[in-house]
Amino acid sequence: MKKVGFIFDLDGVIVDTAKYHYLAWRKLANELGFEFTKEQNELFKGVSRKRCLEILLDIGSVEATQEQFDTWMVEKNVDYLAYIEKMDASEILPDVTRVLKFLKSKNIPIALGSASKNARPILEKVDLLPYFDSIVDGNNVTKAKPDPEVFLIAANNLGVEASSCVVFEDAVAGIQAANAASMVSIGIGDAHILSEANHNFNDFTEMSDDFLGSLIKK
Repeated sequence: MKKVGFIFDLDGVIVDTAKYHYLAWRKLANELGFEFTKEQNELFKGVSRKRCLEILLDIGSVEATQEQFDTWMVEKNVDYLAYIEKMDASEILPDVTRVLKFLKSKNIPIALGSASKNARPILEKVDLLPYFDSIVDGNNVTKAKPDPEVFLIAANNLGVEASSCVVFEDAVAGIQAANAASMVSIGIGDAHILSEANHNFNDFTEMSDDFLGSLIKK
């Protein structure tokens, strides 16, 4: 049987940290004198912090020097870290732990592939770090999704061919990145938005062990 690997995005797949990102970005926007809505926050899914700030400043028609830009990047992250400091296992999304346990029981290598630069501390806080054989996050990549770099590095770290990897993603850019890497893409969330995925589920509660088993045997 061909060796397979599973790669998980973090935000919106394993935990819902999007709400904390939103609160931190909204706080910064308010300080800069404009409103930032939850609808606008959808533009930030799967996007690097630098690109998020660029989008935020465009929304508010705010110009910044490089020094201001760098300061605001740090400020937003400090606020975000203050929010996630209180995270615990109760914030793991439904049935994620079941899926991870199932894969581990089959000795399947598992990686995280996320744009977040805070992936490791978040996984530690929710007690999921031991499930992952490799963590590839915003500290390890230079190209943001939909570039497949993060997933290709993860596959290499797992010692698995890219075409034998399965990716769980909640963002269009992430699905596109998985597809660009010739990986099996599984959309977690709205199937209409994630229509480019090979498979779609609203969340992991809809994903049976039999389905996971079929992916392992690919």
